[in-house]
Amino acid sequence: MSNAATTTSPISTSSSGCVHRWTQTLIPTTRDAPSDAETPSHIFMVRAGYIRSVGSGIYTYLPLAWRALRKISEIVREEMDAAGASELLMPTLEPIELYKDTKRDVDYGDLLFKLEDRHGRIAALGPTHEEVITDLMCSSLTSYKQFPLNLYQIQTKFRDEFRPRAGLLRCREFIMKDAYSFHLELEGDAGLNDTYDKMYQAYTNIFTRCGLDFSAVEAEAGPIGGSASHEFMVNCVSGEDTILYCPSSGYAANVEKAEIGERSWSFDGAPGSDLTKHHTPKMPGIELVAEHLGTTASGMLKTIVMRTVEDTPRWVLAVVRGDHDVNEGKVRDAVGCAVEMAPEGEARKAGFAIGYVSPRMGYVAENSLVLIDPDAAGGTWATGADENDYHVTGWHWSRDSELVDSRLEETGVSEDGLVRIVSIRNAVAGDPSPRAEGSVLEERRGIEVGHIFKLGSKYSDAMGLSVLDRDQKKRSVIMGCYGIGVSRTLAACVEMAHDENGIVMPLAIAPYHVQIVVIKPEGDGVMDHVDALSKELSSNGFDVLVDDRSERPGPKFKDADLIGIPLRIIVSPKTIEAGEVEFKRRSDEGKAVLVSRGEILNTCLDAAKSL
Repeated sequence: MSNAATTTSPISTSSSGCVHRWTQTLIPTTRDAPSDAETPSHIFMVRAGYIRSVGSGIYTYLPLAWRALRKISEIVREEMDAAGASELLMPTLEPIELYKDTKRDVDYGDLLFKLEDRHGRIAALGPTHEEVITDLMCSSLTSYKQFPLNLYQIQTKFRDEFRPRAGLLRCREFIMKDAYSFHLELEGDAGLNDTYDKMYQAYTNIFTRCGLDFSAVEAEAGPIGGSASHEFMVNCVSGEDTILYCPSSGYAANVEKAEIGERSWSFDGAPGSDLTKHHTPKMPGIELVAEHLGTTASGMLKTIVMRTVEDTPRWVLAVVRGDHDVNEGKVRDAVGCAVEMAPEGEARKAGFAIGYVSPRMGYVAENSLVLIDPDAAGGTWATGADENDYHVTGWHWSRDSELVDSRLEETGVSEDGLVRIVSIRNAVAGDPSPRAEGSVLEERRGIEVGHIFKLGSKYSDAMGLSVLDRDQKKRSVIMGCYGIGVSRTLAACVEMAHDENGIVMPLAIAPYHVQIVVIKPEGDGVMDHVDALSKELSSNGFDVLVDDRSERPGPKFKDADLIGIPLRIIVSPKTIEAGEVEFKRRSDEGKAVLVSRGEILNTCLDAAKSL
């Protein structure tokens, strides 16, 4: 794995910082949040004058935001370059013909922005650039000696979100770093796995240097299999994604990937009651049905009808407890091929009363496979009656279905292999840890800011990207893909680091490192002292913002809290006369402290090392 390009203080003492005056830039702070703002990042980035809305999901990055975004981008560049990647820039416009082999224009659907030029040619505004980079490689990669190759860009991307929300977290135009690596092997110095590990380390370095509290979590595996995908999540209580983790082992994964430890199950025991049929019309949702039947969702079985994606499709019945959700990835892994939700019309024609299906249909329907989650095995349940508008209570596995045989009870696999006890649901907090016996999974929230995964040969096969290996045999090129939401990282940072008064920016990506709040700037000689102090700080690597407005101290301090510059120095005629300044970290509670004028540089340098 690569090492961090920079592991010391984010303040560079080898180069000068900058000095900007508030009155000579644009920082339109406001006391009011936009009416549609719900998340802290949206509220504070508008109020602090970082962004302004141009249209639905479209924003102007004002000077404060743009400075922060440039710093994030430079950290990304340094770490990507250190890991052996090379930067390029691909076009925003993508001819629609590039999608003809991958069919991703169909997959994206309405999310894809399309436009027609004066000649009637259709193009898309790029949501990502897999097709563009693969097409480029088709004419550029000619020898196995060119591998490995890792190329990246920092580029504006577009997705036509139906309901843009949360400011920069879910918008229609955003800044992203996307990288693509190319290989002929999985293993070895030129292999995908080696580059994947380097990217994992580079991402760890990037988010560490940005000052983020983050977790790298396992995500849905790619087509090659194994641990082929990781998401990088900023930890914050307002996060939109759920992370499940084991505090004992350090294991962490998102909901789609999280494994569950061993769970006991048994078909032993007599039925708890007689099988009784109930009329349950017009009851959407399992909670309403459960209430009508006098039980709870956890006392019901949920049977989801799926279908394998293969030449001769098979029905797959995924049976989970009513308060659990089927995990499509786990069903796919259990079956051994891709699966999809069964088309309702075809399922009904085959005899499935969708919404009222019981596990027994796995015995009745031809060419079917039944997967039973351990928590849904055995016992007495309420379930569908295999008839529209009807459910039953008192349903017992051994008595009321032909699915259970002696081998299933002993091994978890029926004699014909068509019924299996296997983990097929989403994990939840409180489930047994898959890595530490006796421990349980806990839950926290996060915001995805990065994702690395192994594409395999999906795009190269579709678009004809192949190279002769050292034995002169044609081989499909193997690809990896590595994305970072640059503008999303800034928003996630604000979600992570704020208080009731505003933003608390990490030093490394703050628009400025130091804000000098000048009290009575019109005073005799005050700005001369401020200019000398600013020059001293900037010559030692600090970016400095001087609030030189002729405002009362109160509004200035409120604005300073709002925009979140990490270090604050207060200069006034009174402190100048005493040979002192006031100093405060934005993250500190309480009042500023007095520091002698001669010591303020060292105070700032020491504070920078601790932030």
